[in-house]
Amino acid sequence: MKFINTFFSIVTTLLTVQAVALPSRSHNKPEKPAYFVLAGDSTTAGSSANGGGWGDGFLNTTLRKPASGKNFGHNGATTVSFRAGGDWAAVLEDVKSHTHSNKVFVTIQFGHNDQKEKANITLSEYSANLAQFVKEVRAAKAEPILVTPLTRRQFTGTPPRVRENLANETKATLAVAKSSKSRFIDLNEASTEYVNEIGPEASYVYNLAPDDYTHLNDWGKVVFGRMVSDLMVEKYKDIAAWTKPNATLSEQIENGIPA
Repeated sequence: MKFINTFFSIVTTLLTVQAVALPSRSHNKPEKPAYFVLAGDSTTAGSSANGGGWGDGFLNTTLRKPASGKNFGHNGATTVSFRAGGDWAAVLEDVKSHTHSNKVFVTIQFGHNDQKEKANITLSEYSANLAQFVKEVRAAKAEPILVTPLTRRQFTGTPPRVRENLANETKATLAVAKSSKSRFIDLNEASTEYVNEIGPEASYVYNLAPDDYTHLNDWGKVVFGRMVSDLMVEKYKDIAAWTKPNATLSEQIENGIPA
């Protein structure tokens, strides 16, 4: 009996050692790199005569390889025209082509053009359109991130403060994020606070043209692309692994110092 007990004790020990020595397949499985698909209007889009947003700054200066992405921002786009003109179909096609090899995130930022009278889009329609975008991104096996609209750099009063003329679209976006339980970042709040702190003259440094208080020049893209990255990293640690820091610029933004 003693021999049998000793035998089983040895076998049990060997099996335990083997189990510890051989990690599970799931543990060894390499993590898919992040891939960011950016959907939005000209305040997300790359530079052009009539537009320039944070998108290229985010993709080109904040991501750690092999993370990457593509900017589908479209000048003048609304939540209606982005779909009607084929941009949304292109977004979903790109998403589906990357989900096998990447963890795909889709940022969704609209509002600047939806609010214009000529667009004829109510806040309820705007909200419903955002919610549908979220639903379709999830159906495509990607992760939506709703982004409240980048502030305009227009000031009023003494001392000068930003005209918060995107407040309704911001509230609507946040409400959709809550109701759909979607990831989100409040870029409107962060960008409004920053330009209020640095003031008009310093904020005009980011203008695409001297009298363009909406779109961003090359340096503005870097600054607000960093802001978007920092907002994501602060809330979602799985994204942090795919970003590279810029401590100096992040500190300037955090402390309201002109960058």
